[in-house]
Amino acid sequence: MGSVLALAGAGRQNWPFSSDTPPPQWDTRDGRLPNPGSFHALHHSCKDVFPQQIEGVKMIVNKTLSSFFKASHTFHLSAVSPSQYRFHVEHRQSDSHGKDTDSPVLIGEMDSSGSLNAHSLLHLSERIRAKAVFQTQQAQFMTWQFETEYRGSDFTAAVTMANPDVLRESVILVAHFLQSVCSGLVLGGELVYHRGRHEEGGILTLAGQYSGPNWVATLNAGKGGAHASYYHRANKQIQVGVEFEASTRTQETSASFGYQMELPEANMVFRGNYQRLTWCSEANMVFRGNYQRLTWCSEANMVFRG
Repeated sequence: MGSVLALAGAGRQNWPFSSDTPPPQWDTRDGRLPNPGSFHALHHSCKDVFPQQIEGVKMIVNKTLSSFFKASHTFHLSAVSPSQYRFHVEHRQSDSHGKDTDSPVLIGEMDSSGSLNAHSLLHLSERIRAKAVFQTQQAQFMTWQFETEYRGSDFTAAVTMANPDVLRESVILVAHFLQSVCSGLVLGGELVYHRGRHEEGGILTLAGQYSGPNWVATLNAGKGGAHASYYHRANKQIQVGVEFEASTRTQETSASFGYQMELPEANMVFRGNYQRLTWCSEANMVFRGNYQRLTWCSEANMVFRG
């Protein structure tokens, strides 16, 4: 719940714009309420703690070609699913302090089967942003959606149109709204409307988030089910997260626990999660160096299951 992109597949990388992450809700200035951020980022604090579960061996090679252009190569070898290769490019201009500017952001990814995943972000003004997403599966278009978002001083409103088809008379419309009620408390909702030749309906989901100095609790509940998460930062090195999901359509529930431990001295990050009877841990080792003004970065992921 909470993202039209879920129709095309789940994953942390479906919405790759880092600027979507809202500022800490407890950080207020001059007594004014902060902007609650994007609806897509409500559960990001908890989800970022969990490792990406993979089967087999996965190797990622990142290369920074300039201050605004990056490229990466992903090799995934698996005996369970077909092995594949992904090529990822990103155009994101930053200022001298490393912060994203208001220039357009373009992100594209293509795998070995020819499927394309493209994202674009454009700042129309200081408060209005427009986004477009196109996803194909080989030669067939799967998703094309457009979103306009307005960020006020203490609220965020967005409207998304996905997969419009005049010939089939079908469309999906999604409206998001978040409001900072008080320091640390955010309330809002999501309305999804879908129309086709033989069906028409809507789903309303209410959302709430409460933040403390080092923890964030979030809840989404509606006709389709419920999604709750809790994030807690114990110290600078250790972060934990708990997530619960229930679906009325599939009549299934799931609960998972995740953790992240950072070792800055060793330049390593450990992530792990426990879900039902599956235990998974991940270790990330990142090595960086410079060679003739070109920055290269290679990352090795090791995943252990038991």
